[in-house]
Parts: sequence; structure tokens; C-alpha cells
Amino acid sequence: MAKQVILYTDGGSRGNPGPGGAGFVISTPAGCPILARGVFLGQTTNNVAEYTAVREGLAAAKEMQAQSVRLFSDSQLLVRQLNGQYRVKSPNLKDIYADCIKLLASFASWQVTHIYREKNTEADAMANQAMDKKGNVETRHTSSSKSESEKLRIGILLSGGGRTMTNIQKEIEDGCLNAEIVVVISSLSNVRGVQLAQGLGFNPVIIRKKDNPDVEQFSEKIAKTLDEAQVDLVVQAGWMCLWHIPANYQNRVMNIHPALLPAFGGQGMYGHHVHEAVVKTGCKVSGCTVHFCTNEYDAGPIIVQRTCEVRDDDDADTLAARVFEQERLAYPEAIKLFAEGRLKVQNGIVLKQA
Repeated sequence: MAKQVILYTDGGSRGNPGPGGAGFVISTPAGCPILARGVFLGQTTNNVAEYTAVREGLAAAKEMQAQSVRLFSDSQLLVRQLNGQYRVKSPNLKDIYADCIKLLASFASWQVTHIYREKNTEADAMANQAMDKKGNVETRHTSSSKSESEKLRIGILLSGGGRTMTNIQKEIEDGCLNAEIVVVISSLSNVRGVQLAQGLGFNPVIIRKKDNPDVEQFSEKIAKTLDEAQVDLVVQAGWMCLWHIPANYQNRVMNIHPALLPAFGGQGMYGHHVHEAVVKTGCKVSGCTVHFCTNEYDAGPIIVQRTCEVRDDDDADTLAARVFEQERLAYPEAIKLFAEGRLKVQNGIVLKQA
């Protein structure tokens, strides 16, 4: 199960007090639904229903062995109480509040955030379904039912630690991506990404640039390996080598860059070099960009961008950690759009199809 989960909760009663229900939805950080549940509570109040939804959702996340939880609720009172900003005065809430605090403390990390009601419709729907039915309701989401032959065949190119590859494989295992990694190519033999790939059951192919007389032969070996594996999509996951992408792979090679292209891109702008430049220039926002690759550095059509704050006390390391959290979401999103056939490139711009 995913180490981190997203939890949306909602609860209410028809009459306050009146017949009540609690609802929650658990998903992966990439937005892949895992579990939705509505619990009928009988006669209760709005606040008790809201807290019950939190308690039930947190308990379900613990059963999934989640280590970290981000909880979203449209009850501003509940959010402020759980964050210690308001005291709980109602005797009817003190015990259930204590249960929720105990559950939150059992996670390695947690965050409770207020959202507007229109952003919480799924949890609200589960609570209302329970009230309508006067009983509990549940929906569990499993891996896609598509056949093995329909899975997107991914080829990974890496040159480093392999974190991005591991993240993509986790999304596949969680059922969020109807895909499979069919080949892993590394430009170096002694990097951690090779060891991680082996640990995941892959047999990485080592194609080193220095073993080839020119970039053409280097590129031909890469393309041949991808062709033999019948790859649908090439995912550059910390790939540090320019290679000539053949015509049959146009708009079938993705890369992720740790900044908001076209800013802070180009030759030599990778890893900490990017984050150092962002901090040095005083930018207030950074993020990541997933784009299709061309035969120029960081010049292809943009597919997905996600942003994060650049804080006044940031250095390259702290900013890199925050950007990588966005990378973990952006790459699976882009791959999923590709797998669903929803990306169209027109005049160098990616259009997302409904």
C-alpha cells in the first residue's frame, strides 16, 4: 500500500441533531482512488458526524499501513481544533477528538488542511449516500481491469539514483497506472538506480556514452534496445545524456525538469544547478515540468507543470526536496494522460483532450 495517502472527510446530519452520516475518500498522492466509505450514524449532530468521518478515515488509513496522511476537510472548526488553534469545549466531542489526535500521532507525519466545500464533493456524497440508505456504503478501487496486452509499455532511461523510476513503479503497483516497465537502460554501470532496478526484478541494460565512438552510435544502441522491448513510451528518469531521438519516437519520449520551463533550462541546468540558480535569482515560485523531448535540451512541448513556494530561508537542498514532492505527482499524471490517449501536439503545444 502507498506510504502516503490523501484523505478527504465530511459528515453531517439532517436536522442537527438528526439522522447523520460520515464519509471519507482515500487516494494516493497522484489522485488514484483507493477506498470510499459512508457510515450511517443514526441520531447525531453535524460536529460529531464531521469528527466521526475523520476517525473512520484515519483508522482505515492505518489498516492500509499508510505511514503518512494528508487530511482535507471543509469544516474550518474541526481543522483548527485538530491543529491546536481552537480548544474543544463541547463534552460530546472531547472523546472523539482525543481518538482523532491519537490516530494522527500514530502516523510518521500528518497534515490537516481546510478546503472549500466544492472541493470535497466525493466525501460529501459518501456521507449522503449513507444517510439516504440508512446504512453503510463502500467502494474499493483496485487495479485496472484492462488485459495485460493493453498495458502501456514503458522504457526507463536513467543515469543516477533511480528515485523517479521507483516512484513510477510504485504507481503501477498501486494500480494508478495501467502500465508496465519493460526495459531499464542506464548510461552508467555503478549508480544506485541500477541496483534499485535489479531489486525491482529488472535486468538493466548498460549503454555508456564513452563506449561508443559518437553520439549517433550511442543513440542507435538505445533506440535498438527500446525497439526490441516494443516500448510505447520512453520515460527519462534522471537521464543525463543527450541522444538523438529517432523520428519514430517523436512525442513518445518524456523528461521531467526540476524547474518551470522555459526558465532555468538548457545544457548544464540539471539537479542542484537548477535549484541554486532559482534561489540565487530570488524567485518566489518554482516547481517541475514534464515535457516531450526533442533533440535540444529542455526544449520539447510542455505536458504538465506543478508549482511550489520558494521560501526566504531555502537553499538548494530544501528547495530540491519540495520540488521532488511535486515531481512525484507530475510524472505519473503525464504518463496517465499519454496512456489514455489524451495528449495531442499541435504547433509545438500539447493539448489535453477530454
